[in-house]
Amino acid sequence: MPSLYKFGNKVVQPAVNVMVSVAATALAVMMFLMAADVIFRYLFNSPIPGALELIEFLMAIIVPFSIAYCAKLKAHVTVDLVVERFPAKVRSILRFIITSISCVFVTLICWQNFAYIFETYQSNLTSAVLKIPAAPFVAAAAIGTAVFAIILFIELFQSKSKE
Repeated sequence: MPSLYKFGNKVVQPAVNVMVSVAATALAVMMFLMAADVIFRYLFNSPIPGALELIEFLMAIIVPFSIAYCAKLKAHVTVDLVVERFPAKVRSILRFIITSISCVFVTLICWQNFAYIFETYQSNLTSAVLKIPAAPFVAAAAIGTAVFAIILFIELFQSKSKE
């Protein structure tokens, strides 16, 4: 399994680096857009048209890309209050079971996101005010969940090889 781990790092790490850069940029844009909207709304009584739509679309990029980054760093929230008292073998088995279940759910979410890309593209779904197509943002969510699923599968095989 070391080859899978090396392959995973060679493929996933650059993707995660790009995704976290895109997410950080989107977060900065969202922050400045929100601040400008508030300033224009209260000082000039003229909010930025479509600011809420843009913020929603930016969130569709930030969240899935950040989740993949968090998974790569293994920085997700865990509650070890009870599990840390178990023997190492039991903890290892629990980690494998939980990662397996997570793989199934994230893969299902990824699959549905990819299916939704085609649905939004075919229906020409756009935002109400700015008429921005929704399909590219659904694609961003699908890519983020796909990378997250790959990271989980690598962790799953890595934990299995340790046993």
